[in-house]
Amino acid sequence: MLRSLTGILFLLLFLMAEWYGFQAVRTALHSAAPVARKTAGYLYWLVTALVWGLGMWSIATRGQGHAPYKAYMTSVLLSLLLFKLVVLLFLFPEDLVRGVRWVTSRISGTPTATGTGRAIPRSEFLSKLALVVAAVPFLSLIWGVVKGGTDYQVKRVTLRFPNLPASFDGFKLLQISDLHTGSFASTEPLQRAVALINEQNADLVVMTGDLVNNIATEVEDHIPTLAQIQSKLPKLSILGNHDYADYVDWTEQGGIEAKRANLERLKRNHAQIGWKLLLDETHHLERNGEKIAILGIQNWGAAMRFPKYGNLAKAHAAAAPDAPFKILLSHDPSHWDAQVRPEFPDIDLMLAGHTHGMQFGINLPFLKWSPVQYVYKQWAGLYQQGKQYLYVNTGLGFLGYPGRVGFLPEITVFELRRA
Repeated sequence: MLRSLTGILFLLLFLMAEWYGFQAVRTALHSAAPVARKTAGYLYWLVTALVWGLGMWSIATRGQGHAPYKAYMTSVLLSLLLFKLVVLLFLFPEDLVRGVRWVTSRISGTPTATGTGRAIPRSEFLSKLALVVAAVPFLSLIWGVVKGGTDYQVKRVTLRFPNLPASFDGFKLLQISDLHTGSFASTEPLQRAVALINEQNADLVVMTGDLVNNIATEVEDHIPTLAQIQSKLPKLSILGNHDYADYVDWTEQGGIEAKRANLERLKRNHAQIGWKLLLDETHHLERNGEKIAILGIQNWGAAMRFPKYGNLAKAHAAAAPDAPFKILLSHDPSHWDAQVRPEFPDIDLMLAGHTHGMQFGINLPFLKWSPVQYVYKQWAGLYQQGKQYLYVNTGLGFLGYPGRVGFLPEITVFELRRA
């Protein structure tokens, strides 16, 4: 019952947004020639019907092929809908005021501002202002699709630790995360990303989960590209929540056995790329007889019912006693507060991904905001509690919305220094 009521309310909201969008266009063109106004009206509803039709078809046939192109269609629908919702927020309050003034004039018999008892006309200025303001997020989202989604950024972070072995002073660690290869329509974007990764000349490259959206085959066209990533040491990777294909209905595809086979295939794909996949285990790096431990676990999430597949205790127990410095690769940043900090205080640095910075927000030196911050306490960049650090990489790929605004795709380069 509650779900049906919610659906009806959303439908009414969308219908109101469409109507107000149309009214704003008509009012803004009040001074135009009648033919131009009529043509604009026809175009408005034609474009609206086309976008809604393609968008709903894309949503209804999700998972049935052509995923990247369907994501573009869906994003156009959502961008246009956001545009009209902003217009609604501008014009609906004006209508409430106009309605109250009209009712008051009818009851009291006092003429309205027009000098008659007729309804007060809509403000042409306010309609134009609404359209201009609504264009800002709309054009931002379109820019995010055209440019932002593959505008790869290199972020450099220097971290100092008193317990870092002297042999690793100046060690360069490069992190990528959340490639979501199933979202790419071609191999060209990741080819550019790999070239940029290789320019960094990293000692070690790690990938912190979500190689695919759901299915192991999504990455296979990109294996030759990703295999070109260069690292002085063996490259390491872990699994993210999307890698387990939990969001696919396997009922008609062989059930649980098909799902297990998909995960095994994905593990083999990691190996073909040249990544050592850490599954609740520890990999040691050694220089001049000194060691550091890289712990890698399966997905472990404390927020929004994400699965807890990982076993950090198992990986931690495998760390050598003579490895005084530990780095944890764990996909979901909520793991840090929920288990890492309270139970494993000797983990010096945790590298995570998962949030994408929600692929939308404000990312300025003096102001960082994204809707994802209302779900995750740690969601982008560097965090510190005591002697422990967490870094949340906002991801190299994208999911759902095929673009990025504010939080662009990220390659993070860490320089580890001995304090």
